[in-house]
Amino acid sequence: MTSTSFNPIQMQTKNVQLNQPLTLKQGQVFHGTIKQLYPDQMAEVQVGSHKLIAKLEVPLKVGDAHFFQVTNTNAQTELKVVTGPMTQTMTPTQQLNQLLDSMNLPKTSEMQQVMSHFMKEQVPISKGQLVQAEAWMKNLAEGNIKQDALVALQRMIELKMPFTKDVFQALIQGAKTDGISATLANLAQLLANQAGGNEALKSNVLQQIQALAKPFDAEIGGVILARAMQTLTDLTAPLAVKTQALTMLKEMGVLPQSANLQNWSVQSMQQISQASPVTSITQAGQVVQQIMNAKPENSMLLVEQVKSWISNESLLTSNQKEQLQQLVQRFTQLPQNKQTLEVFAKQMQEQFAKAFSENTASRLFTQNDNGLSTKDQLLSLMKPDAHMQTNDVLFRNLVRVATDSPHPAVQTLLTQSESQVQVAIDSKAMEQAMKTVLKGLGISYEAALSNKSATDVQVIAQQLKPQLLALIQDVQTPSTLKDSAETVIARMNGMQLLSSENGHQHQLVMQVPLEFFGKKMDATLQWNGRMKDDGKIDANYARVLFYLQMASLQETVVDMQVQNRVITINVFNDNPNIDVLAEPLKQTLKQGLGEKEYHLSGVFIKPFEKSISEKGRQNSKDDMEQQSEVDIRV
Repeated sequence: MTSTSFNPIQMQTKNVQLNQPLTLKQGQVFHGTIKQLYPDQMAEVQVGSHKLIAKLEVPLKVGDAHFFQVTNTNAQTELKVVTGPMTQTMTPTQQLNQLLDSMNLPKTSEMQQVMSHFMKEQVPISKGQLVQAEAWMKNLAEGNIKQDALVALQRMIELKMPFTKDVFQALIQGAKTDGISATLANLAQLLANQAGGNEALKSNVLQQIQALAKPFDAEIGGVILARAMQTLTDLTAPLAVKTQALTMLKEMGVLPQSANLQNWSVQSMQQISQASPVTSITQAGQVVQQIMNAKPENSMLLVEQVKSWISNESLLTSNQKEQLQQLVQRFTQLPQNKQTLEVFAKQMQEQFAKAFSENTASRLFTQNDNGLSTKDQLLSLMKPDAHMQTNDVLFRNLVRVATDSPHPAVQTLLTQSESQVQVAIDSKAMEQAMKTVLKGLGISYEAALSNKSATDVQVIAQQLKPQLLALIQDVQTPSTLKDSAETVIARMNGMQLLSSENGHQHQLVMQVPLEFFGKKMDATLQWNGRMKDDGKIDANYARVLFYLQMASLQETVVDMQVQNRVITINVFNDNPNIDVLAEPLKQTLKQGLGEKEYHLSGVFIKPFEKSISEKGRQNSKDDMEQQSEVDIRV
């Protein structure tokens, strides 16, 4: 990208410098100008946009510019002159060489680059930091750009980050906008082909990377479960198809191994009755459990609870709620005993199963107030002890079992389920996919570990980041594999380091590898906005940058600016036909934003600039062939 607005995510170091007080440490060197002299060799020195009062070792003249070194910061700041006055006749190279000579530093190209950058930015840096920075610059991995490395060094010093190689690499990797998919793909290839190391650990990491490429597998698994349930209850379904559906559910542990086509419903009821008691009812399976375990003398109180639950369950249609309420009403007209409670429980389970399996297709990406989906409710009717945190794992495994099955009936079931999910993908689906991928990456898993139950910790341990750390720390891991894993970790840490706050101003950075049914899309997002006094995001003002790499549209940048709820969008792409493709979507976008009380000022589509970028490389792109499809529906 050649537009100056779209260099890899900017660190905004100048804004940081302006908004933070200047803090000097002993040994640091900086460029400053004498603004005013005071008695006892005290002087006012300007450093960039900051001014400070310091004691000078030798008298100087007002207006002279020098390089100073901090010799004391205890009672008062004391400075010594490292170089003579920087005269207008001296070239930058001469100034640089004079400074390197006075500090006894090598004149390597890397040292000159580092020193020149800090001279220009007027940021204090110590001799030790210069030596470390030179070493890191010499050993930059292939593909890393030196300007990005210099900005990372500056950010480390200005934000007082630990001056370590890990932080340096994280800032460089986190600032990349070319997406994380290639980095993950390289690691996956090494995991599959590299000999040596802990094979079980390597396999777990590889499986998690592969899972990230399929963010909708849990939904596909939910549809498979719904269709399997419908097959088992369909009196007209072929016996062979029913048998395969039952076998698949037994293999995944949804139904007990003793279940068969005659008793599977009874077996699932037994599982419900034996489930751990609950204090609050959120799942359909828990409603059935409460009915089964209720005492006849408490049945009227139970009825009110069941009625209330049905009324408040947003995943049921109005017609379904009416039918269920009629079923409850009929129960109240029967003698209240253990037998009628058991019949009532069985009828409720059958009706719930029918309703939620029917609704799975139409409400794929919908959740109720408790964060439950139709597939979660359906699963609770057969496996009531399943935890919400592990449900998605079970649904994904259901897809894996179906994929590996040699039976045509199961393959047909899988194909139909995939098609059903693909048709249903919308903005909610995209949002859920991003959340699924970010959760699977485990970028902030350290914070998630606090105040978690044993089940939560088990789920967190399956995320990619903790598994990568285990791989890196394992002494058996080959160095090539370890280096690749460290690169991925650096990217994740970089996102955290670049997501920062500066007073009311906040910045959030995310890199999300997305893949939808074989189509890959890398998305890097940078959000800049401000917080209100109550600590909440101010939705009236923001700037959001999307750096996208898509199969059809290829490199795309979306720059969205929000000013007082008025939104202006600039789309940068070199496809000459994108304007025509986007035109039908603009009105839909305007209406959607209007529903959220935003006004769309305009959508402006522009090509990337054709010039030498600040990174020092030519950004030239071949004209793309006309595409018959677009990657994202707005």
